[in-house]
Amino acid sequence: MACLCILSAVCLAEEAEYFDWKGNKLLASKNYTGALAYFEMATNQDPNYVDAWVHKGDAQMALKDYNASLRNYSWAIKIQANKTLGWSGLVRAYSALNNYVAAYGAAANVTQLDPQNKANWIQEGNLLQQAGSFDRAVAKYDGALELDSNYTDALYRKGISMIASGNLSAAISLFDRVLLINPQHKQAYNAKGLALEAESKYPQALEAYNQSVQIDPKWGQPALNKMHPLMAQKNMDGAMKILVVS
Repeated sequence: MACLCILSAVCLAEEAEYFDWKGNKLLASKNYTGALAYFEMATNQDPNYVDAWVHKGDAQMALKDYNASLRNYSWAIKIQANKTLGWSGLVRAYSALNNYVAAYGAAANVTQLDPQNKANWIQEGNLLQQAGSFDRAVAKYDGALELDSNYTDALYRKGISMIASGNLSAAISLFDRVLLINPQHKQAYNAKGLALEAESKYPQALEAYNQSVQIDPKWGQPALNKMHPLMAQKNMDGAMKILVVS
């Protein structure tokens, strides 16, 4: 009798795994409703199958049913709190709802579980920035930079926090480090231009904006930003030409 029960449990687990596999096939082909049906079959077959609960949340995310996805990611965490999949799902769902404070809380758990992943640190920092906590974000970018001192995304984002806190010279230094590593980083040139403009260094700001435009002529933001230093230098003709073109 005991052997029969064990065999039955194994069969149920295998069926749940099969349903999850079928659901992932449909998820990859963007048949989200069909995928959701298979994931529900998997979780009904094996209520402790963590991956199926997460994948069910992923399908609901794709269908923009964010509250339902939150419930399923939370259920996955209840089953196995020391696995990053459920927490990462919560980050995505809360971010989709623009609840960056809650998203940051979930992201902090991801980092705690996997502290050697630099992407987890920058994820925390970015969410803090989106929530308006620029000062707190700096420590997260420093955490990423401890793992990789040439991590341009962390250097750039830390520079943004420095601008927000008014430490313009530190921001410019960080953007220069980014550009030393990656001379094609158009965002760093644009942000450097903003910092230089805030320091009333208009010719240097204009040059930084021009560098950004040269890298990507189709990116409108630095082209528009050029208006401000031109106007500050009384070059109204140049500024108006940008305004007319835009």
